Amino acid sequence: MKKIAILTTCVFAMFAVSSSFAQTVKKTTTVKKTTTVKKTAPAAGGKVSAATLEEGKQLLAKNDCLSCHKVDVKIVGPAYKDVAKKYPNTAVNVEKLTQKVIAGGSGNWGDVPMSAHPSVPPADVKKMVQYILSLK
Repeated sequence: MKKIAILTTCVFAMFAVSSSFAQTVKKTTTVKKTTTVKKTAPAAGGKVSAATLEEGKQLLAKNDCLSCHKVDVKIVGPAYKDVAKKYPNTAVNVEKLTQKVIAGGSGNWGDVPMSAHPSVPPADVKKMVQYILSLK
């Protein structure tokens, strides 16, 4: 008789736990956050949107750029603010510096060469250069 009572108690306990678990599962909801990024073209007159500049800043952090450059301190390569002082923010300079980052090279800032970055998409390099030239 004791065995039946214990077995019955166990069955009821398992039922209560499973019912409680089922209610907890039903109450649990998942919230999914989505972010929409609006891509805009540069405005007339060489102006670049704040979103493009922010994207350029994020791309610099994502790539290996910050191992040799900082915003206002020379490390291996020049500080970004020094690059912005040397090159006016024009379409010609953006294109010239975009090609320089992709091809690499040396001589403009000393003898230490900048390694080439051929695997970085030119559109991404352009956004990085636009961000750098905005740092005056």
